[in-house]
Amino acid sequence: MDVRRAAERYPGGDPAAGIETRHAFSFGPHYDPDNLAFGPLIACNEERLAPGAGFGEHPHSHTEIVTWVIEGELTHRDSAGHETTVRPGDVQHLRAAAGVRHVERNDGEGPLAFLQMWLTPREPGGDPSYAIVPGIADATPYAVPAAGATLHVRRPAEGARTALPDAPYLYVHVVRGEVRLAGEQLHPGDAARITGARGLTAVATTRAELLVWEMTG
Repeated sequence: MDVRRAAERYPGGDPAAGIETRHAFSFGPHYDPDNLAFGPLIACNEERLAPGAGFGEHPHSHTEIVTWVIEGELTHRDSAGHETTVRPGDVQHLRAAAGVRHVERNDGEGPLAFLQMWLTPREPGGDPSYAIVPGIADATPYAVPAAGATLHVRRPAEGARTALPDAPYLYVHVVRGEVRLAGEQLHPGDAARITGARGLTAVATTRAELLVWEMTG
């Protein structure tokens, strides 16, 4: 198990424009050949947008993009005609495939914080697609079959134990609260990268929210 702390993320974004980003993996000018990916996961970006701030229309291709809002509301528009507002508890999935363009903005009056996770598909190309699952339940895994991955949301109460999936690659990100996992205390923004995961259980030392990627590699 390799624990990466929130403070170790690469800083990015454009603070003068109200955009603050923290990258978990090698990204843009922060090139790290030893931190390019974990299984099919190639990005886990923490984004914070001030009211009125956002990312103008930009392209993506050959990437599965999954977004989780922590606080506020995210406005999404794309070149396929989708326009949605993504709220805490919703899972948004944009399959870029052969190519798509989108806009992401904070059109609300309060701050916006979200996680955006990118996965590499097993096969390039295809047609772009878009899906949103509002208010996903803890017991409802969200599959991204193109990348051989499944997202699990866990919201354990203080003192509760939650079993983690067995998987060749397991990525555990703490959204809020604190948990103990395999002898390590994890705080908000911390992540654990586990290879060959078997029989693991996370214990919430406070009420917590976790995103867990189960990946076949």
